[in-house]
Amino acid sequence: MDWGLALDLLGTFFFAISGSLLAAKRGFDIVASLLLGSLTGLGGGVVRDLIIGRPPLAFDEPVHFIPPLLAAIVVYFMSSHVQRFWRTILTFDAVGLAVFCTTGAVTALEFAMNPAAALLLGVTTAVGGGLMRDVVANHDPQLFNPRDLYAAPAFLGAGLIVLVWHLGWYNAISLSVITAAVLVFRLLSLKFRWRVPGAHLDRAK
Repeated sequence: MDWGLALDLLGTFFFAISGSLLAAKRGFDIVASLLLGSLTGLGGGVVRDLIIGRPPLAFDEPVHFIPPLLAAIVVYFMSSHVQRFWRTILTFDAVGLAVFCTTGAVTALEFAMNPAAALLLGVTTAVGGGLMRDVVANHDPQLFNPRDLYAAPAFLGAGLIVLVWHLGWYNAISLSVITAAVLVFRLLSLKFRWRVPGAHLDRAK
């Protein structure tokens, strides 16, 4: 079983759910829901693939378009129960974030990118789709929310993947454990409202 593909499809689905939920929350129709879900689920990976110089995996393997379609259908029938809650969107987003920061870093490493590049591409894969989702839906990007540490779990996950890769410990188990750890970290940060200290400039009186 290709664990990388399975995790990619899982992450795409959960990210797409968050995009479709935001579309429902904004009152968009089902076509816009599908498009926003696809942008959320696939956007970060497309950016990553373009940077490393390969055809975007989403277009090379059409199976990646199935999760956004399923997400749009699920949200269409269930949005009345969940769309009122922004925390529900963030929970689905957290799963996508955890999956893509790890698989994104792995993809970069498989293409012989250096550790720093692999770290940054893992983070880009994780936060890119959510950033596109929020911008397109005219919602304040969660990435820049001063009361959240959105990117920090992605940096942690991608960094751990780079570490275990170069130590020779990378396998399906380490990938799954790191992904789960990032998810737990992200969910705890939402529950306890953890945040990274901000940069402040003294204002002239």
